[in-house]
Amino acid sequence: MTEQLDLPLYDDATAAALGLEDRPAPVPAASRVYVNRSLRMSQIDWVGFDMDYTLALYRQSEMDRLSIAATVPKLVARGYPALLGDIPYAVDFPIRGLLIDKRLGNVLKMNRFKVVRKGYHGLRELAKEELVALYHERRVRPRSERYHWIDTLYALSEVAMFVSIIEALEARGEPCAYERLFTDIRECIDEAHRDGTILDQVVARPERYIERDPALGPALHKLRSAGKRIFLLTNSRWAYTRKILSYLFDGTLPDYPGFQGLFDAVIVAAKKPSFFQQGTPLAERRGDKLVPARLPLERGRVYEGGSLQELQQALGVTENRVLYVGDHIYGDMLRSKKESTWRTAMIIQELETEIAAHVTARPDLTRSLLLGDRRAELEDVIRHHGQRLRELARLLQRSGDGGNGHGPADGNGGGHADGEGEAAPSPLVAESIRLKRLVHRGRAELHALERQHAELKRGIDSRFHPYWGSLLKQGNELSLFGDQVSEYACLYTSRVSNLCAYSPLQYFRGPRGVMHHEL
Repeated sequence: MTEQLDLPLYDDATAAALGLEDRPAPVPAASRVYVNRSLRMSQIDWVGFDMDYTLALYRQSEMDRLSIAATVPKLVARGYPALLGDIPYAVDFPIRGLLIDKRLGNVLKMNRFKVVRKGYHGLRELAKEELVALYHERRVRPRSERYHWIDTLYALSEVAMFVSIIEALEARGEPCAYERLFTDIRECIDEAHRDGTILDQVVARPERYIERDPALGPALHKLRSAGKRIFLLTNSRWAYTRKILSYLFDGTLPDYPGFQGLFDAVIVAAKKPSFFQQGTPLAERRGDKLVPARLPLERGRVYEGGSLQELQQALGVTENRVLYVGDHIYGDMLRSKKESTWRTAMIIQELETEIAAHVTARPDLTRSLLLGDRRAELEDVIRHHGQRLRELARLLQRSGDGGNGHGPADGNGGGHADGEGEAAPSPLVAESIRLKRLVHRGRAELHALERQHAELKRGIDSRFHPYWGSLLKQGNELSLFGDQVSEYACLYTSRVSNLCAYSPLQYFRGPRGVMHHEL
């Protein structure tokens, strides 16, 4: 028999000697670094960062409105009705992890098993029967041509435009070619980024579109002070990168007059995710010219393109001693995991809102668990009584007492129970009647409980998001997006500056994995 330990493990004198009574306050939940896979920062030599939505946290609603305003004129120029400039756009509708069905014009949310559990056409929620008929009879393949996976915050404006335009056109009885519409939206937004319609506005007023986090510079400085080397790996071009990083870092740290002093290597226009597969030759930018890069990489210089293999050679360490921090589940997390043994940390900007919603919903979540336990208990009772009823039916059939539901009133085989009136039912029939009543009551209570549970779940979902509920969950399961975070991100947190609360040599310990039979 295993000896149980009595807690606390230390007596008061020992605890005082170790300083345990003077422990720091815990890191607030919204600022914690969460662990999927254990990671020893003492074994990390290089820490790399993406820029957009990682170092630079964009104000999402402002960015979405800017993208929509830049895109609508381009759609009208392609022949779409001018009313697109006047309709309201539901920027509060999309979240990451949605799936666009380009064929039917639907927006879907899946659980970790790739089963569609929620969907909308325009802003109309699809009924459960519609989802079953459209998406449950055949396997949904998110990476097929029919579907488009929304896995970046950059793409949320595409979804807002898609559903809002469908809603507006169909309300007026106008035709809508869904696949063509979505393709045009994506092409026009990309064009608006390329021609500067969007990025010029961000650079002109960065304070409107980007949150300047005062703890960001100290977080990188803390890593450098512990001997870590820092690199930037971004898809953004140098002209834009220089201005955004200057806004984020310049003047925030007295030891670093410019942002380039924080980075041991700066690589722009990386073209992720292809960077992690074949990539392009690494080049060095010298003014307006690009020349072939020479290794090793030098601090203060700017490089473009490249590939994982080339960068790994330049870093001069084994792959497992590199930590890469990014926001893109496919372009940053998945591809780096598939092609290397880089460790990964994912920035989930929405996590602060997600945690706050979870805190406010905690009483309802607890009640939901209790209702779930009660439902399982009722189902067990109903199943037990149903099995007993079937056994009684077989006994009654063999005894010949199942035809009219009545048998001898006494043990002598004749007469009435009280000398007149109908004969009393046999014990088997009486028991059968009793069990049927219990089953009926149990089913009625179960149906009422299920209605109550469904209403409670709708209330819980609304605390997280008015349309989709939790970003990382779908019902009791992980959402498909949440499952990918769990699989491909060793760590995840809401912002880079949260690293300030931890030692740069921190041992991030993963939780104990539990299977259902261990609960």
